[in-house]
Amino acid sequence: MSNLQNVQPLDDFNWEEFENGVSAGVSKEALEKSYDETLNKVSEHQVVEGTVISVDKKEVIVNIGYKSDGIIPASEFRYNPDLKVGDKVEVYVENQEDKKGQLVLSHKKARLSKSWERVNAALDNEEVIQGYIKCRTKGGMIVDVFGIEAFLPGSQIDVHPIRDYDVFVGKTMEFKIVKINQEFRNVVVSHKALIEAELEAQKKEIISKLEKGQVLEGTVKNITSYGVFVDLGGVDGLIHITDLSWGRVSDPHEVVTLDQKINVVILDFDEEKKRIALGLKQLTPHPWDALDAELKVGDHVKGKVVVIADYGAFVEIAAGVEGLIHVSEMSWSQHLRSAQEFMHVGDEVEAVILTLDRDERKMSLGIKQLKEDPWEAIENKYPVGSKHTAKVRNFTNFGIFVELEEGVDGLIHISDLSWTKKVKHPSEFTTVGAEIEVIVLEIDKENRRLSLGHKQLEDNPWDTYETVYTPGSVHTGKITEMMDKGAVITLNEGGEGFATPKHLVKEDGTQAQQGEELEFKVIEFVKETKRIILSHSRTFEEGKEEPAAAKPARKHAAKKADAPAINNVTAGTSLGDLDVLADLKAKMEKGE
Repeated sequence: MSNLQNVQPLDDFNWEEFENGVSAGVSKEALEKSYDETLNKVSEHQVVEGTVISVDKKEVIVNIGYKSDGIIPASEFRYNPDLKVGDKVEVYVENQEDKKGQLVLSHKKARLSKSWERVNAALDNEEVIQGYIKCRTKGGMIVDVFGIEAFLPGSQIDVHPIRDYDVFVGKTMEFKIVKINQEFRNVVVSHKALIEAELEAQKKEIISKLEKGQVLEGTVKNITSYGVFVDLGGVDGLIHITDLSWGRVSDPHEVVTLDQKINVVILDFDEEKKRIALGLKQLTPHPWDALDAELKVGDHVKGKVVVIADYGAFVEIAAGVEGLIHVSEMSWSQHLRSAQEFMHVGDEVEAVILTLDRDERKMSLGIKQLKEDPWEAIENKYPVGSKHTAKVRNFTNFGIFVELEEGVDGLIHISDLSWTKKVKHPSEFTTVGAEIEVIVLEIDKENRRLSLGHKQLEDNPWDTYETVYTPGSVHTGKITEMMDKGAVITLNEGGEGFATPKHLVKEDGTQAQQGEELEFKVIEFVKETKRIILSHSRTFEEGKEEPAAAKPARKHAAKKADAPAINNVTAGTSLGDLDVLADLKAKMEKGE
């Protein structure tokens, strides 16, 4: 209370002027004039320049000379990490006062309003600009340049291939605008372009000092299916996959790894095209030079199949030393086959050296030589007359080729398939791949072929038919096939005969038809050509009494009813026309 008592009122304070807006003897108009002279006139939706008066992690406060300062999010200045108090920046006035009476500014919109002009100017002037890498995208990065989102291709980040793009997100880097699409307002930037000019000069200097045969140290920069790119300190060279190792390389990753330091030798270079061919295997001796000097033709070697083709397989017996096993040296068989039927890539095989040329660095191998040639002792294993089981390989019009074992083939002639059946084509008799019993008829060692027979496994039934089907004997048969020249008759006692149309006339004058079973008289039998000529009409024209000599024959033939059937269809009509011959004989006797 004592303090309040010491406060003295101002005798000259005019409360009326205070309430009317006049203070200390200064008029209201004078104050307004003073404010107008002090504060800038600011219009909304325009770009003005301001001064940064405060910077923190969240906000940047900018003074534009207005009655209040503007607060801008710090994220709008990410592209400029060096922003500090006192820097001049452009801002866009969005609102002179918000609900809180605060001036609302935007640096991003100010940049956007002029960014397109600045981007085009930067392209025309080849200006180096700064940009903030916002995020990753497919094939590259998104960069904030003057407030515009520009595309940075992955190949344009650096002169070296980039394997991890994420390490660049959030960084501010220098760029050069390389392309603008005016229609879609797309901007492409490059960081690589800034250092290429310097590298170009560096490359020229390096290449000018290169010499063939020179050994340099490099770093594996990239690995492709066809070779390896090596950084030689500012200039790249290529090691082709064939120059990585003396041995075959299917994948360069088997030899080198990314970022590996390796020594390489310069094989060739082109100063104009700036191409450098490098070699890695040339730094080591050729494996053929280190091949065992005692190795010779006839020796057995082991190796791994590295390449295979229809004509043969390449076997690596030592790193960089390969031999070819031709398909003809894989089996004693003479059948055409591909190498894939015998081996595959990666197989470990043993082989015999057939030829060896150290000067040409060539070697031929064989694996069939590991087995005995079956034709060396063919007479002992397959003597004439011996019986065997063979496999049908293929057909021809004249017979069947069969295989008794690997490398031993034989031919069954079509005439040696059956005693009784006339085989028009081997496919009527058997099938490819089927087994068939054979007997060795003849050996042709020089041509490595056997003549085989199948019918010889059985007795020749024509020896029996000769005693059964004597001329004049009568037998029962069934017409099984009709042709223009006559009919084929299957006889009950076995075998087949032939009758011309003239001898197929029945007693009532009608012609016999297929499927009918009738009596037939033998009018001709030829064992050599396996021909039996029959006649039905003769059985009733001359009477059905059989000659006495024929009866025993029929009785004997009945016991042979189970004999194999034959197919005889080649008889001629003139041979069976015995009536004409009989008439001619009678006339001759009368003349005498």
